[in-house]
Order: sequence, then C-alpha cells, then structure tokens
Amino acid sequence: MFGLGKKKVTLNPPCSGKVVGIDAVPDPIFADRMLGDGFAVEPDADQATIEFCAPTAGKLHKVFHTGHAFTLISTDGLELLVHIGLETVELKGKGFDVLAKDGDEVQAGTPIVRVAADEVRAAGYNLITPIVCTKPSQVDSVSVDASARAITDCACTVKLA
Repeated sequence: MFGLGKKKVTLNPPCSGKVVGIDAVPDPIFADRMLGDGFAVEPDADQATIEFCAPTAGKLHKVFHTGHAFTLISTDGLELLVHIGLETVELKGKGFDVLAKDGDEVQAGTPIVRVAADEVRAAGYNLITPIVCTKPSQVDSVSVDASARAITDCACTVKLA
C-alpha cells in the first residue's frame, strides 16, 4: 500500500561524466523512451580512453561482439541496456575492446568495454551513453541525480513495480 516496501535499485554511471535524463539523449529512440526509461552519461571530453563499467551488480546477459552495447540483469532482476554512444554499431567494433563476456557475474564498477574515445569521436560519433530499463513492466519510477559524476556515485534510483 502506498508503495511502501517496494524494492529500489541504485545505478551508477558506467563512466565518469555528466549525468542527464534519458530525454536529453539526441536520439528519439532513447529520448522518447521507446526502449524504456533510464538516464544517460556524457563522458568527459578530455578522456582519450574510457572504460565503461557495470552500473550495478548482476549478471551480463549479452555483450555485443562490436562492443557498442551490453545488457545486464541486476541481482534484483532489473533488466538493463547500456548503449555506448549513438550509432556506434556502425563502427563494427573498431575502437572497442570487450573486456567481459556473456554470463559473467559483475559488481558495480566492473569494466565491461574499453573504448578508444578519441578515435570514436574523430569518426564523428557521439559517445553519450544511455542506460535503459528495458522491461517497463519492472519499473514503477525512475529518479535521476544529475549531480553524480563518478562511477561510484548513485546516478539513478529505480523503484521496482
């Protein structure tokens, strides 16, 4: 009753940078929440190489061979997509080094993909990284903390349905 006792999942940024609401992503697929609600991180522009990490503890469901995205099921069962940059699948893995594999158990902050950020940016790609709850039926509400910047900060709290 009144949402008391509902479980909450905290999500950290997968890399350091500016945390924004999902609606700030310059791609309507994400901004209009077609894939689900969440948040995004604009990685620090001065980083030549960026390690993208698990935003919470759980099990990697799918790490795309191109390195541009991975899915994770949190220890609470929340299904997440971390999509590194926009349209970066077109790079076919160039500039991406996959560090983990499907089925790996991870903790918040475990590195999953290393990206040659300078190379990806030079190719004209935006590295804004959406983190999306892919099963809307699991989510009651999403609260984003735009003051979060480090991978150890809580960037988003998801109240489970």
